[in-house]
Amino acid sequence: MVQKTTSASQFEDSGTDQSSKSRSRKLKFLIPLALVLAGVGVGVRYYFFSLTKETAIELSGRIEGYETDIGTTVSGRVEAITVREGDRVTNDQIIAKLDDDELQARYKASQARLKSTQQEVQQARLQIEVIQSNIRETRLSRQQAQDNAEGRIEEAQGNLDAAIAQLDQAEANEVEAQSQLQLAKADRDRFQTLWEQGVVPKQRYDQAQTEWESRQATLAARQSAVNAAQRQVKVARGTLRQAKTSSLDPEIFTERLQGLQQQLAQARSRREATQANVANAEANLEEIKAQLDDLNITSPIAGVVLDRIAEPGEVLSAGKIIVTVLDLNEVYLRGYVPEGEIGNIRVGQTANVYLDSDPNTPLDATVSSIDSEASFTPENIYFKRDRVQQVFGLKLSIDNPQGFAKPGMPADAEIILDRDTES
Repeated sequence: MVQKTTSASQFEDSGTDQSSKSRSRKLKFLIPLALVLAGVGVGVRYYFFSLTKETAIELSGRIEGYETDIGTTVSGRVEAITVREGDRVTNDQIIAKLDDDELQARYKASQARLKSTQQEVQQARLQIEVIQSNIRETRLSRQQAQDNAEGRIEEAQGNLDAAIAQLDQAEANEVEAQSQLQLAKADRDRFQTLWEQGVVPKQRYDQAQTEWESRQATLAARQSAVNAAQRQVKVARGTLRQAKTSSLDPEIFTERLQGLQQQLAQARSRREATQANVANAEANLEEIKAQLDDLNITSPIAGVVLDRIAEPGEVLSAGKIIVTVLDLNEVYLRGYVPEGEIGNIRVGQTANVYLDSDPNTPLDATVSSIDSEASFTPENIYFKRDRVQQVFGLKLSIDNPQGFAKPGMPADAEIILDRDTES
């Protein structure tokens, strides 16, 4: 039994030694193979991880846009505002209107003044034509003096009648100007009292003062016209008197021609003066028309109304804001990247923006600006360890927001790195 046990024991020991040697040989072969496979796996993982990391830089932020403040260019009371917050507006759409009662009254008065000055120009032209015709007739009469003595008298009488008619018209115009001056003075005095009492603004008193001064100038011009017409009557009467008393002396015709030439020069001077008055009236009318146009406030862009600051009935000074409009076609993502990654980003690089509302549809974007200095991460970052990092802010302009990207929306983005940037 002992031998068997011993024999068996020796056999068992011999078999165990052989098995151990076999396992040792296998381990020597498998260990290097496992190391090789592990290295390959790590390399592949590092390769793909590095490739992903080097082809894009990811960031998050919020959509922002460019706001346009629209306001008044002249002062006035708001008569109507046609839009509210959230309304869409088009380019050149009227969004507000200021009260135009005062300007409309000035516009009508300016139209009347222009019409009056145009009539004065026409009268001056007709007068020139009459005088030129008289000059031609006088020259002809000189050649036919003997046969046309009676005609000369009739002609002189006609000139006198025309001069008297012109004098009557000039005096009527003077009376009208005096009446208008009195009214303007009364308005000036009344608004001066109201202004001194604080009832009306000084601007209204200044307008009344300007109107009074304008009426004074008009009266002076009308008085000058009366004086000129009186001189014409005097000349015409002298011409008639000469026609009745003169003989066929050629000097008489010469003097008549000189008188007509003087009348012609005066008429031409009046025509030039009235033409200048027409130009001034036209300029004043155009100025008022421009002011009326400024009362209609339009939007310079198409977009959405963000804020409505003013309300109908308010009196606004020039430059006051009425509404703020946002152009939804010009929006961008405002985000931040770590200081260590900013060297890989350039203005003009392409990017993709992903909205939280539709994360599977990227919007094409472009890096439009990068902050010139680093800053700490904004306080709206949740974790303090992130807020103490140095970052650079940048803008990603969305090429075609399609109305989906709206200010305030959170979004993610990836900036595509080109090969030059990677290297």
